Amino acid sequence: MPEGDTVYRAARMLDAALTGRVLNATDFRVPRYATLNLAGAKVTSVVSRGKHLLIRAGDLSIHSHLMMEGHWDVYAPGERWRSPGFKARCILKNPDFQAVGFELGFLRVIRTSDEPDAVGHLGPDPLGHYWDPAEAERRLRANPERPIGLSLLDQRLIAGLGNIYRSELLFISRTNPRTPAGEVQDMGRIVELAHQLLHANKDRTRRTTTPATHRDPYWVYGRGGRPCQRCGEPVVHEKIGDAAPGPGTAEVNERDLYFCPKCQPLHDTP
Repeated sequence: MPEGDTVYRAARMLDAALTGRVLNATDFRVPRYATLNLAGAKVTSVVSRGKHLLIRAGDLSIHSHLMMEGHWDVYAPGERWRSPGFKARCILKNPDFQAVGFELGFLRVIRTSDEPDAVGHLGPDPLGHYWDPAEAERRLRANPERPIGLSLLDQRLIAGLGNIYRSELLFISRTNPRTPAGEVQDMGRIVELAHQLLHANKDRTRRTTTPATHRDPYWVYGRGGRPCQRCGEPVVHEKIGDAAPGPGTAEVNERDLYFCPKCQPLHDTP
């Protein structure tokens, strides 16, 4: 499942194949950009911003989001694609490589100067050059009544976290996902854990949040009904989402949530 570390790796891969090279062919397989041709444009950089990816070519930026199923691949000229051609949404070619974006959640081309309008709303990115943990903590506390399990998925508060990291961060910090953000005892630790886990996984092909001695890569994610690896209590699998988005919140569809009710009690017990 694409989260911030996945997009970071994709950006690094594309940067190695495209940056500094002139495109000799492009194919945008979405109606809005079907006639757009960037052949002759030089790619100047490829960067990730949370779950967003920006390929800068000339004075334009190709802005994509992987959503749930999307991915970018890089191939040598003539190499057979690993995904069906009908799923391709963007093809960028230079003499040495071809980059193909499959099943992209969205794809658009904007002026590079307009990038702040496209991604400026995002919160601090744990994998970004300008990571600001104090600002991330401030944003997460800005709506104190909102459950922390929802706040962590709001990309305007902290960018790059998805279901997996949300569940794992809250388990490691022993925080119940339905705890109001204003009642979280150590928000700073959760923010720091986000930074540590994403950095630990950004160079791995297999994401893991557990020690190397564990067979399962995750503490609770995907383990609904199975014993908690810390206490043995069955892990709970529920859905959580914002029922009625209002001012200052972002709509979040109901998403899978995993937690241990014993290790992550909603209220302290004697």
